[in-house]
Amino acid sequence: MAAAPEMRASDGDRDRVAAALREHVAEGRLTIDEFNERLEQVYQSRTYGQLAKLTSDLPEIDLHRLPAASESVQRPHPARRDEKTRGSLKGAWSAWAAASAVSWMIWLLTMLTSGHMIPPWPMWVMGPWGVILLINTISGRGGQSRRDT
Repeated sequence: MAAAPEMRASDGDRDRVAAALREHVAEGRLTIDEFNERLEQVYQSRTYGQLAKLTSDLPEIDLHRLPAASESVQRPHPARRDEKTRGSLKGAWSAWAAASAVSWMIWLLTMLTSGHMIPPWPMWVMGPWGVILLINTISGRGGQSRRDT
């Protein structure tokens, strides 16, 4: 850690200690209960010395080499992302088709039972939704949000 235990720790330092504790849980050195107790203390710690006490009984892990929690998020493999996109596109188009079919059936039954012509309101269900799906299909985004890209 740092040479001076009384120095103030940053959020990144606390995140690295939390990541180290997660590594120790994964390797079986800490139980979940111990991890939860120490994790609570990590985020209450103010100095390097307080953080060092939380890992003093554990083997040394280079905390500066471990990524902070926000940095450790991995991007999905491109091939997996393509599979997810295809699956989400298929699901989105299936939902659109099902909702459209149900809407047309309701419209048809209502028109037949009422005995007079009713404007084809299912177009208002199909149209906007279908246009959005078509744009997403053509752009290749599928069901992904902007945050996923």
